[in-house]
Amino acid sequence: MDAVKRDIIARLERDILPFQGLKLLTTDNTINLGFRPMEQAFPHAQFPIGATHEFLSASPADIAATNGFVSVLLSKLMQLDGAAAWISASRTLFPAALKSYGIAPDKLIFIDMKKERDVFYAVEEALKCKRLSAVMGEIKQVSFKESRRLQLAAEQSRVTGFIIRHQPGLINTIACVSRWRISTLPSEPGEGLPGVGFPKWQVELLKVRNGRPGKWDLEWSHNRLQGTKQPVFSITQHERQQTG
Repeated sequence: MDAVKRDIIARLERDILPFQGLKLLTTDNTINLGFRPMEQAFPHAQFPIGATHEFLSASPADIAATNGFVSVLLSKLMQLDGAAAWISASRTLFPAALKSYGIAPDKLIFIDMKKERDVFYAVEEALKCKRLSAVMGEIKQVSFKESRRLQLAAEQSRVTGFIIRHQPGLINTIACVSRWRISTLPSEPGEGLPGVGFPKWQVELLKVRNGRPGKWDLEWSHNRLQGTKQPVFSITQHERQQTG
């Protein structure tokens, strides 16, 4: 592909992405995940903020891993604007554990609803609050129409939303810009010392709008993400056609 064609494609991508809820933000409004191979999976090699992201988990161990990975993302977002909200009807997060990810628990607003059907309303309203940096909502079931409302609220306020779906009865298509599955991996004691090592996860980016899905084994240690082996990317239909 010559330089002229590459330039045309790049300009088309810049024009199309804003219509799909992925507005290119200024440098001051981007976050550095600290693990470049994963960032390269996103459009413009930048984690999409001001949008909604979906996380799936099937077991208690996986929800713990999901909470850990989301806390990493949350710690990056809270460096921009400060406070965030965690909304659920059966909270699975242990607030004191947030300190391990550089988050002060008192900077997080916990909203515990009595009924799960009320969680969606609270998440939607929180996403409209421009004073928040992020909103985490533990919602098992959400329709495409409902998820579209959440995505539109995030686009308008520029607040990032994380929809955590633990053991959903139906894994349906929703309007989030990405879908993730985080699984726990055995940790390794550091420097030959006994006990539990640093958190270790298998991070799967199942879908990402205008990006490239992939899979990574990551460890959270010394306040940063570290890869434990080479990343695996999914091959798109377009790439299959190019490779014949």
